[in-house]
Amino acid sequence: MTGSPPHGGPPSGLAAVSTALLAMSRRLEVRDVLRTIVVSARELLDAEYAALGVPDDHGGFAQFVVDGISPEQWRRIGPLPRQHGILAAMLHEGGPERLADVREDPRFEGWPAAHPEMSDFLGMPVRDGDETLGALFLANKRGGAPDGRQGFTDEDQELLSLLAQHAAIALTNAHLYERSRELTIAEERSRLAHELHDAVSQKLFSLRLTAQAAAALVDRDPARAKDELQQVAALAAEAADELRAAVTELRPAALDEDGLVATLRTHVHVLDRAHTAHVTFTCEGVRALPATQEEALLRVAQEALHNALRHSAGDRVEVTLTRTQAGGAVLKVLDTGKGFDPRTVRRAGRHLGLVSMRDRASGVGGRLTVHSEPGRGTTIEMEVPGG
Repeated sequence: MTGSPPHGGPPSGLAAVSTALLAMSRRLEVRDVLRTIVVSARELLDAEYAALGVPDDHGGFAQFVVDGISPEQWRRIGPLPRQHGILAAMLHEGGPERLADVREDPRFEGWPAAHPEMSDFLGMPVRDGDETLGALFLANKRGGAPDGRQGFTDEDQELLSLLAQHAAIALTNAHLYERSRELTIAEERSRLAHELHDAVSQKLFSLRLTAQAAAALVDRDPARAKDELQQVAALAAEAADELRAAVTELRPAALDEDGLVATLRTHVHVLDRAHTAHVTFTCEGVRALPATQEEALLRVAQEALHNALRHSAGDRVEVTLTRTQAGGAVLKVLDTGKGFDPRTVRRAGRHLGLVSMRDRASGVGGRLTVHSEPGRGTTIEMEVPGG
């Protein structure tokens, strides 16, 4: 059982199982773990094809990794499969599936024209307690019979079950690692934003005082007034440099790759794990918006979330993004905290973040409204017209 496999044959025995489990445990990135699981399962059970799908909450798959299919063939197959048929049974019923010919199963719903032909099938859910993390399945067992196939055995099913249990551990660890990294990035961005905000505020305060001093000296001491004005220029340049650094460091690169909805969902997910308040995100029918509007919506959401989590003392923050009839979008950030009187805030000159949010909204043709009163929480609402 523990000897070396024959040259050119599949790995076998406890050594092969140990190698597969060690390979999974050494990966930290979720994508790498998924790939390692699929490759290990295919090699260990000597199957022609293997795949692992991670479900999303919308009837599809957030990730789908295959082995045994070339990149070109995978491209020609087309969109990812949906959660239906046998895949749905594994995901929602939580049990293994072993079939002599998947095409003869009444739940089989066909596949795209470029999809390879598959017959014998072995599928196993990857579960962590009551949560289904994914579906691992193999097709076309190789070797044994005159036609080159013998079908998957009880031993294969037991082996895949063992692999799936360890895959669940490896995936859970990978998810924890990525969430920890996301949280670290979010905390670092927040720290950087606060430091830059404080530094720029101090520069602007000094700039205002120096400008006032220069104005007072213009008539009675022009030479000193000139010196003060040179200092104004220097302070203005420093403030501009720090603001430029803020834009560079905090540019939302994820918008280009993932879009507004996915970026907001990830941001809210990280904040929900980082704070005691429950932070949620819901989206209804919002399509892609002009890039400037998406960035403005994201920035306002981040500022409103920061204010809610740092100042409101509420136990719940809700972020919603909905599509308007005209094709635009409305962002709402609602908290159940202590609220405030917007009129008092305006008179006192505080909450400059509200001014910034209004400027962002108007800068993209939108509008921002603030609904709040003491003891009744706060709702920040921003509407943009779309493209």
